[in-house]
Amino acid sequence: MSFLENAFGFVPGKMQLKTELIAGATTFLTMSYVLAVNPAVLASTGMDKGALFTATAIASALATLLLAFMAKLPFAQAPSMGLNAFFAYTMCQAMGYSWQQSLAIMLVEGVVFLVITFFNIREMILNSIPETLRFAISAGIGMFIAFIGLKNAGIIVAKEGTFVGLGEFTPPCLLGIFAILLSGVLMARNIKGSLFWSIIITTIVGIPFGVTEVPDNWIPVSLPQDITPVFCKFDFSGLMNLKTLLVVFSLLIVNIFDTIGTLMGLAEKTGIVRPDGSIPHVKEAMMSDAIATTCGSFLGSSTITTYVESASGIAEGGKSGVTSFAVGLLFIISLFLSPIFLLIPSAATSGALVMVGVLMLDSIKEINLKDLSDSFPAFITMITMVLTYSIADGICLGILSYVIIKLFTGQYRQLNATLCVLSILFILNFMFG
Repeated sequence: MSFLENAFGFVPGKMQLKTELIAGATTFLTMSYVLAVNPAVLASTGMDKGALFTATAIASALATLLLAFMAKLPFAQAPSMGLNAFFAYTMCQAMGYSWQQSLAIMLVEGVVFLVITFFNIREMILNSIPETLRFAISAGIGMFIAFIGLKNAGIIVAKEGTFVGLGEFTPPCLLGIFAILLSGVLMARNIKGSLFWSIIITTIVGIPFGVTEVPDNWIPVSLPQDITPVFCKFDFSGLMNLKTLLVVFSLLIVNIFDTIGTLMGLAEKTGIVRPDGSIPHVKEAMMSDAIATTCGSFLGSSTITTYVESASGIAEGGKSGVTSFAVGLLFIISLFLSPIFLLIPSAATSGALVMVGVLMLDSIKEINLKDLSDSFPAFITMITMVLTYSIADGICLGILSYVIIKLFTGQYRQLNATLCVLSILFILNFMFG
């Protein structure tokens, strides 16, 4: 076990290898939708969908394996669901960049990401976040991913008059409800690997309902798709302007706080946060993210980020880099088993996502609700994270409200220079980004 201990931070006696592997499988299954969703989103720009599947799998594997060896944390990384939408719908469609130009912008953002990570600027930002907001971020992420689970199953849908509402009881919706109830029952009965088994059972149950679609002449194994159509297809022409600079800045802001917010939330659930509030190996985790983001742009993928779905593996007992190593290997295997992984409907993962939300909600009890100057920004963080469908926006608005309320209640000594500078940058980003 000495290799596992040195390479992944696995501690014999305190950790179980079987548990770590189950946790890795659970995290992978919970976030495996990225293998289907990311290519579909990016393909709307004209990129080759088959090549995008390969790019997504390789980028996710590379990022997660880097995190396993460098940070030794049970987290997983993959192309960001928020930033791939920013890539496709904002940069390519709304702003008029080609997908080749957008990949070039992603490369620039990745390089800048590496620089600020190397000089500990990201870690400095992380350590400047007050505990109140850290707990709020953890709870907010829980609520956010539970909302994702409800949305993916069609239980919660968009409504014109009320923005959101209860969906119709379609087969995917009913399967999602089954997944949520099954996950809750299994977790309540302390069944080991409950979230993992919930996903598997729900996927099988979905076959006769037509939710789990099994194609004719289905074969579980296939060769990886050719990545050439999107590999290193950069176009730097026409990028030397203020508009592009603002795009890079917006990407940085969103990426930094998506990653920081997720790391803080997951670290709280893992129980690795030190008494002073710092997180072990956080620089290594951020560096692996920065390297993967840069490499991902070469592969043809959008920006990499740490996935909140990692909490499902943590809930199963994942505590070391063995969990993330298992996730990385499964992403590599998925290159050859894409027909199997594409069978898992989003409704099947909704139970795991909702249960993770339930587990992460306990961070609220650590917030000083009797002090309005603490509870108010915490509430703003949590509710806007869900309602804006963005971890980054929730963090930005939470920090802004924290700085303002502390400043105008005479508690300015609780502020630090980093928070003040960030608040100014957030305001500029909201105004001009």
